[in-house]
Amino acid sequence: MTTYALDTNTVSYFLKNNYAVQNKINEETDKGNGFVIPPTVYFEIMNWLLKNNSKKRMEIFERMYSEKGIGVIDKAVLDIASTARLKLQRQGRNISDDDLFIAAYCLRHDLPLVTNNTRHFMNIENLEILNWTV
Repeated sequence: MTTYALDTNTVSYFLKNNYAVQNKINEETDKGNGFVIPPTVYFEIMNWLLKNNSKKRMEIFERMYSEKGIGVIDKAVLDIASTARLKLQRQGRNISDDDLFIAAYCLRHDLPLVTNNTRHFMNIENLEILNWTV
């Protein structure tokens, strides 16, 4: 069984009824694979839903995270994020804090990240990135 971490854009595509993403999530679920929502993704999605007062999407998201689960940022995630940030800074590269914590969460738990923003994460070593929108 594989567990996938869903990035913010993947969750938002699902909530916006993107056929490709919904089908892939359903297909993987039917195969017995699981999903988790990294804590930063939960924060970003909740912020978006509250800002837009989207009650219907909020209900769908609540069902989604209650079924899939929300991850936790622990000390190991913070240590991975700190090390990755320093390495990227030394290479003259930058990544947003949100994306850094999502990547560190995935690395900590050895999870592939499902995202359409592959460019945001491509400089993170050992991070498996999947794009289900193409």
